[in-house]
This record gives sequence, C-alpha cells and structure tokens, in this order.
Amino acid sequence: MSIDEKSPETAPSSRRFPPGFLWGAATAAYQIEGATTIDGRGPSIWDEFCATPGATRGGDTGEIACDHYHRYREDIEIMRRLHLQAYRFSISWPRVMPEGRGQVSAPGLAFYDRLVDALLEAGIEPFVTLYHWDLPAALQRHMNGWLHSDLPNLFADYADLMFNKLGDRVRFWLTLNEPWVVVDAGYFRGTHPPGIKNPAEGYQAGHNLMRAHAYAVACYRGHQCDGGRISFALNTTFSFPESRSASDQAAAERAMDTFGGWFADPAWSGDYPAVMRERLGPMLPEFSAEDADLLRRSMDFLALNYYTSDIARYSQDSQPFEFDRIVPGHLPCTEMGWPIMPDGLARLLRRLHQRYAGLPVYITENGAACPDNADEHGFVDDQDRIGYLAGHVAAMAEAVADGVDVRGYFVWSLLDNLEWTEGYSKRFGLVRCDRTTLQRTIKASGLWYADLIAMGRLPAALVDKPPVAPGLPAPGPVATSRCR
Repeated sequence: MSIDEKSPETAPSSRRFPPGFLWGAATAAYQIEGATTIDGRGPSIWDEFCATPGATRGGDTGEIACDHYHRYREDIEIMRRLHLQAYRFSISWPRVMPEGRGQVSAPGLAFYDRLVDALLEAGIEPFVTLYHWDLPAALQRHMNGWLHSDLPNLFADYADLMFNKLGDRVRFWLTLNEPWVVVDAGYFRGTHPPGIKNPAEGYQAGHNLMRAHAYAVACYRGHQCDGGRISFALNTTFSFPESRSASDQAAAERAMDTFGGWFADPAWSGDYPAVMRERLGPMLPEFSAEDADLLRRSMDFLALNYYTSDIARYSQDSQPFEFDRIVPGHLPCTEMGWPIMPDGLARLLRRLHQRYAGLPVYITENGAACPDNADEHGFVDDQDRIGYLAGHVAAMAEAVADGVDVRGYFVWSLLDNLEWTEGYSKRFGLVRCDRTTLQRTIKASGLWYADLIAMGRLPAALVDKPPVAPGLPAPGPVATSRCR
C-alpha cells in the first residue's frame, strides 16, 4: 500500500516522526579532516592509495580535505544553524594509534575529546564510527591488513581505547562502516585499498571484519555504559524481482541475502545466510563456536546506509548465486549513476523490520551527488538534491506509519568532501566547501533540511505526492538497461 492509499485516520502519523527522533548529518574522518601529517598521526591505507598516480580522479587526496581538524568549531556552528540534533563522524584509527597498535597519540585523542565536548555543548548528539575504511598503513604493511587473523583483536584494543576515552559521553557507537564495500571494492574489484582482486581473500577479509565487530561489541558491553548502544553500518539495496516468476522472485531473495544478509545475519544469528554457506562451500570461512556466540545479537540497533536499489533476475550463467543485478534505465539518476528509488527504501525498511525483529533502525546515511553550480556568492540552489531527500524522507515516513521502528535519519553528507576515488568531483554536501578557500556555504538543501528538522514533520503535500528530482527524466516504462 502506498502513502496515497492510506486512510485519513493513519495519514497524520505518516507525517510526524516519533518523539526523540534524531535528525542528523554524517561524515568520515579521511574525507573531511585533513591534517594528515601533524600531531603524530600515522598514514592510513587511503593516504598511501591516494598517493599512487592514477588512483583517484585528478590525483585528489585527503591531505587537506575540508580541514575539519582545524575548523571543527566552525563546522559545529553550521550544524547548530542547520538545527542538527545528531552528528555522525568517524575516528581516524591512525590519528589516535599511529601504528595501529602500541603507542597512543595524545594529541589525536585530545582532538576527539574536544570534538565530543563541543558537540554536546551545542546540544548535538555524537554518533561515533570507529572504522570508516582508514586502516593504519602499518597494519597493512606488516600484517596484511584484514587478512590477518589477529587484526580483530587489535581492533578491539583500539575500540577499548576509545570507549575508555569517550564512553562517558558518547551513547551511540558504530564499529564498522559498510564492510560490504571494504570487501567488494578492496578485495573483489581492487578499486579501493588494498587493491586486491581475489574472491577467496575477500571472503576472509569480510570474516575478520565481522570478528572485529564482535570483539569490539563484547568489549563495549563489558564497560557497562549506561544507556549506550552499539552496532555497525550496513549498506544494502532492495532488489525488485524483474518479473512475477518464481525464479525471479527467488533470485531477488538471493540478491538481498548475499548483500545485506552477508553481514547483518552474522551479527543477528551468529552465521552467514544459508544460501552463502550452500553455494560458496569452503570459500566461506567458518566462525568458531565462541565467535558465533559473540556475534549473535551484537547489534543493539540496525544502522542502514541507503542510496539506491536494483532489479534482480534469474541467470543460470551467473554463478554461484544465479542472479543478475540490473540497474533500471528508466529512472532519474544521481551524479554517481545510481537510480533514485525511494520506494526501495520503504520496502527495504519493512523487510529488515521483519527479518531482524525488534531492532530499532537508524538511517545512518542517505544522500545524493548532484551537479552543483554555485552562484557568485557561493550559494548552490540544489533543487535536485532537495527532491532526492524529500522523496526518501517521505518513504521513511511511510515505513514508520507501517510500524517500522525508525528512530533517526542522517544525511550524507554535511560537507562536500573527498568522495574516495572520485576525488572532489562528486558533491554530496548540504554545505558547499570551496576547494580553494575552504569557505563553507549552506546550500538550498541545507536550508530545506533545517526547516524540516524545525517542523519535525513532513508537509502534507510531500506525503501526498513525493517529488521527483527536478531537471531529471520522470519515470517511464520499466527497462533493464544500465543507467547512464
């Protein structure tokens, strides 16, 4: 049932969000902090990867990024102007432990200590991610990174350091950001560091990532932080079956089991989805009984990063899981080439609500890269981004009205920042960051979001008819060509 079909009695609840709902924005350390060589920070695998000629568009690096390390107070003032109630950021492991183990950097710890205090003084809830892909380079050089069976223990040591330092003030923690991307880009396709193309090693890296999550969660729960909660950030899509055939329906289920289920199922039930065990055989590592016990129910909430969805169809030729993912060619796309599919978010939220019953949900990333054009004052009238965000907030509201326990929403991203291998060519921010001066300018989308937060509810017109991103083609007949 769509929002349009809801009865007058249920429509108001679809427009107002629950008391205590958190509206926020998100960033990641390497993408915004800069200051990569000062105050004792060690290099990360992303520092070394970006220094490789041709690795990133334009040779862009995070050496300066948005200089958030020095400008964090300015950025918090912008958050306050946007009425943000929460801010999701990540800690740079090599900033606080330059070698990834052993020596601790006092200036690095002090930075995050100041950041958390400043956020709380501004009335903004800190939402902390421990690992957003910037592994200390020393651990990659000397231990082969996430392929080493001892790395989860070192991650737990690092996590313990941060829990001891910030756990008295930080109530929300994420161990890992998008382990699927770490494996897919870093070990299957080789487009992110460490640049490996080896499926067997990819599954081993993913296995150790989940062990690291489990060990960090066990450590956190041992601290008995009153009211604190911990999880990891899951990225996934909703896969629409291409047809009503049983084979396509089953293919869509396999597509979702082997994407989101790959990492969420172990943190819920202690093991991978059955279809992965059946079809990957010995390529998929086994959890020890102790690790399975630690993994089971190691999510206090479900943190969902959502950008797009896809279509799945049965394909006997696509082994071992026998499905193809299809990007629908009839839909408008963001600058990343991702089709805009807010209905996928509503359907995905319902599916996750059923599969992981009882877990509250925070949407920890949702946003769009758009072809921003600034005027002479640096202002960006990004109506296309507003259309994207409005459609997805409306879809989230529909899921809330259907009983899904969604408790927060974070826009990616607060600032235009380093979009990994795309460099600074792709802009997601609510706030423009001028690449020459680093001057911050709130965009039209930032002003729109501030108004939404101030109201705490969706305008009735938005619920009745969620917008299509302006300036992009409207939906047409179903197609299976790739989005360009």
